[in-house]
Amino acid sequence: MDFNQTNILKTIKSMTAAFNNKDITGVLAAYEQDAAVMFEPGTSVSSKDALRQNFESMFQVNPKFTYPKGHEVYISNDIALHVAPWEMSGMAPDGSAIKQSGLSIAVLRKKPDGNWLMVLDHPNGQHLMSN
Repeated sequence: MDFNQTNILKTIKSMTAAFNNKDITGVLAAYEQDAAVMFEPGTSVSSKDALRQNFESMFQVNPKFTYPKGHEVYISNDIALHVAPWEMSGMAPDGSAIKQSGLSIAVLRKKPDGNWLMVLDHPNGQHLMSN
Protein backbone atom coordinates (compact mmCIF):
# COMPACT_ATOMS: atom_id res chain seq x y z
CA MET A 1 0.00 0.00 0.00
CA ASP A 2 1.18 3.52 -0.71
CA PHE A 3 1.17 6.48 1.69
CA ASN A 4 -2.37 7.66 0.82
CA GLN A 5 -3.85 4.16 1.01
CA THR A 6 -2.25 3.73 4.43
CA ASN A 7 -3.76 7.04 5.59
CA ILE A 8 -7.19 6.01 4.32
CA LEU A 9 -6.98 2.75 6.26
CA LYS A 10 -5.89 4.77 9.29
CA THR A 11 -9.16 6.72 9.06
CA ILE A 12 -11.24 3.52 8.73
CA LYS A 13 -9.41 1.69 11.52
CA SER A 14 -9.53 4.72 13.81
CA MET A 15 -13.28 5.06 13.27
CA THR A 16 -13.79 1.33 13.87
CA ALA A 17 -11.74 1.40 17.08
CA ALA A 18 -13.71 4.44 18.30
CA PHE A 19 -16.98 2.67 17.43
CA ASN A 20 -15.93 -0.50 19.27
CA ASN A 21 -15.05 1.69 22.29
CA LYS A 22 -18.33 3.68 22.12
CA ASP A 23 -16.33 6.87 21.55
CA ILE A 24 -18.79 9.05 19.65
CA THR A 25 -16.30 11.92 19.29
CA GLY A 26 -13.79 9.57 17.66
CA VAL A 27 -16.44 8.10 15.38
CA LEU A 28 -17.66 11.50 14.15
CA ALA A 29 -14.07 12.72 13.66
CA ALA A 30 -13.76 10.28 10.71
CA TYR A 31 -16.49 12.09 8.74
CA GLU A 32 -16.68 15.38 6.86
CA GLN A 33 -19.14 17.94 8.23
CA ASP A 34 -21.90 17.08 5.71
CA ALA A 35 -21.13 13.38 5.30
CA ALA A 36 -23.97 10.95 4.60
CA VAL A 37 -24.25 7.52 6.20
CA MET A 38 -26.68 4.89 4.98
CA PHE A 39 -27.52 3.12 8.25
CA GLU A 40 -30.36 1.39 6.39
CA PRO A 41 -30.35 0.62 2.65
CA GLY A 42 -32.12 3.31 0.64
CA THR A 43 -31.94 5.96 3.37
CA SER A 44 -29.15 8.41 4.18
CA VAL A 45 -28.52 10.47 7.28
CA SER A 46 -26.32 13.54 7.03
CA SER A 47 -26.67 15.92 9.98
CA LYS A 48 -24.11 15.56 12.77
CA ASP A 49 -26.94 15.30 15.33
CA ALA A 50 -28.63 12.49 13.38
CA LEU A 51 -25.30 10.69 12.90
CA ARG A 52 -24.60 10.99 16.62
CA GLN A 53 -28.05 9.66 17.51
CA ASN A 54 -27.81 6.69 15.12
CA PHE A 55 -24.31 5.69 16.21
CA GLU A 56 -25.15 6.05 19.90
CA SER A 57 -28.23 3.83 19.48
CA MET A 58 -26.00 1.19 17.88
CA PHE A 59 -23.69 1.32 20.92
CA GLN A 60 -26.50 -0.28 22.96
CA VAL A 61 -25.68 -3.76 21.57
CA ASN A 62 -21.97 -3.47 22.46
CA PRO A 63 -20.91 -4.07 18.86
CA LYS A 64 -17.45 -5.23 17.89
CA PHE A 65 -16.59 -4.89 14.20
CA THR A 66 -13.80 -6.68 12.35
CA TYR A 67 -12.73 -6.89 8.71
CA PRO A 68 -11.65 -10.55 8.39
CA LYS A 69 -11.14 -10.48 4.62
CA GLY A 70 -9.17 -7.24 4.50
CA HIS A 71 -9.63 -3.93 2.73
CA GLU A 72 -9.46 -2.59 -0.81
CA VAL A 73 -8.65 1.07 -1.42
CA TYR A 74 -8.78 2.86 -4.76
CA ILE A 75 -7.70 6.48 -5.24
CA SER A 76 -8.25 9.06 -7.94
CA ASN A 77 -6.71 12.43 -7.08
CA ASP A 78 -8.33 13.53 -3.81
CA ILE A 79 -11.19 10.99 -3.84
CA ALA A 80 -10.93 7.42 -2.57
CA LEU A 81 -13.12 4.35 -2.44
CA HIS A 82 -12.81 1.92 0.47
CA VAL A 83 -14.44 -1.53 0.21
CA ALA A 84 -14.35 -4.16 2.94
CA PRO A 85 -16.49 -7.06 4.13
CA TRP A 86 -17.19 -6.78 7.85
CA GLU A 87 -18.42 -8.95 10.70
CA MET A 88 -20.08 -7.69 13.85
CA SER A 89 -20.83 -9.40 17.13
CA GLY A 90 -22.87 -7.88 19.90
CA MET A 91 -25.46 -8.54 22.58
CA ALA A 92 -29.20 -7.88 22.26
CA PRO A 93 -31.03 -6.27 25.21
CA ASP A 94 -32.41 -9.72 26.14
CA GLY A 95 -28.85 -11.08 26.42
CA SER A 96 -28.89 -13.09 23.20
CA ALA A 97 -25.87 -12.96 20.92
CA ILE A 98 -26.04 -10.92 17.72
CA LYS A 99 -23.91 -11.79 14.71
CA GLN A 100 -24.12 -9.84 11.47
CA SER A 101 -21.99 -9.33 8.40
CA GLY A 102 -22.02 -7.02 5.42
CA LEU A 103 -20.06 -5.06 2.87
CA SER A 104 -18.82 -1.59 3.72
CA ILE A 105 -18.46 0.87 0.85
CA ALA A 106 -17.11 4.31 1.72
CA VAL A 107 -16.03 7.34 -0.28
CA LEU A 108 -13.37 9.53 1.31
CA ARG A 109 -11.92 12.92 0.38
CA LYS A 110 -8.40 14.11 1.06
CA LYS A 111 -8.26 17.24 3.18
CA PRO A 112 -5.68 20.03 2.73
CA ASP A 113 -3.76 18.71 5.77
CA GLY A 114 -3.34 15.31 4.06
CA ASN A 115 -5.89 13.45 6.21
CA TRP A 116 -8.77 11.56 4.62
CA LEU A 117 -12.37 11.85 5.87
CA MET A 118 -15.46 9.92 4.88
CA VAL A 119 -18.00 11.70 2.70
CA LEU A 120 -20.31 8.74 2.01
CA ASP A 121 -20.49 5.60 4.15
CA HIS A 122 -22.66 2.66 3.18
CA PRO A 123 -22.06 -0.21 5.61
CA ASN A 124 -24.78 -2.34 4.01
CA GLY A 125 -23.58 -2.41 0.41
CA GLN A 126 -24.34 -6.12 0.21
CA HIS A 127 -28.11 -5.56 0.26
CA LEU A 128 -28.31 -5.29 -3.54
CA MET A 129 -26.93 -8.82 -3.84
CA SER A 130 -29.93 -10.30 -2.03
CA ASN A 131 -32.66 -8.58 -4.07
